[in-house]
Amino acid sequence: MNSGKMLWTLAVIVTLASALFQRMTGPSYPIRFNEDLGGVQVKSRLLRTHSITRDLPVIIQVGSPEVTGKVVWRRYPTNDEWVEIPLVPGEGTPSTTLETTLPRQGMAGKVEYYVELENGDQSFRKPADEAAVARFKGDVPFVVLLIHIILMFGGMLYSSRAGFEALASGPSLAKHSLIALCWLTVGGFILGPIVQKYAFDAYWTGWPLGEDLTDNKLAAAVLVWVLATWRTRGAAPGRAVGRWWAVAAMLIVFVVFSIPHSLHGSTLDYETGEHIQTSARQVSCPITLS
Repeated sequence: MNSGKMLWTLAVIVTLASALFQRMTGPSYPIRFNEDLGGVQVKSRLLRTHSITRDLPVIIQVGSPEVTGKVVWRRYPTNDEWVEIPLVPGEGTPSTTLETTLPRQGMAGKVEYYVELENGDQSFRKPADEAAVARFKGDVPFVVLLIHIILMFGGMLYSSRAGFEALASGPSLAKHSLIALCWLTVGGFILGPIVQKYAFDAYWTGWPLGEDLTDNKLAAAVLVWVLATWRTRGAAPGRAVGRWWAVAAMLIVFVVFSIPHSLHGSTLDYETGEHIQTSARQVSCPITLS
């Protein structure tokens, strides 16, 4: 394998690892469980993101009609009273699911909830001690979202490729740096705000308008590649100008992409009706029922 192919292979591995990490982490990834309850297997995916056009479904896969349960929920972040909703058998005879829905919220509105299941004298609660937090968002056109994702991970790919080119003192550093900057700029600074407008009715909620971590980390990634591209503009075979700027930019972008998406994102303040930025955790504060 020649050096160019090897560097591309490394860049692809880093990008795919980042994509997988983004997919598997963060406050929008469903909470899964698959456990034994009194000799019956029960499993589910508790959603943590949903469309404002539909109620949030809660569906538990069960292997016996003896299993019963309920969902306990309230709006987040509020001091509302917790509300209990029974889980009812889904369609089919015999039913293999217990189901209910939680009322849809406005853009960036959130609910916190957990499920309690029983089978005879055995029971459990998921999440165990705290509540899952689900955020509602507007529907983003598929094509817009797809192009945004492709460009962002394309930017990650070329960022990694440029960084590895710099480490190898390769001849294409200036070219790969410029391409990385272009992909991140178009995917992030142009399509990113469009996606956010569809989802949360705001083009930009990062600094200086807000504290949205997704917007702020995007700004950091683009800014560092602006500097790196400027510093590497004179790079040529045998003259790897600014290569350590490219390496630093690659590392910063990798760190940026390692921060879970939607962390510290837009949240509807139910008291004021405004969108604020709060830490979007996997679970809310510990549950205290009155």
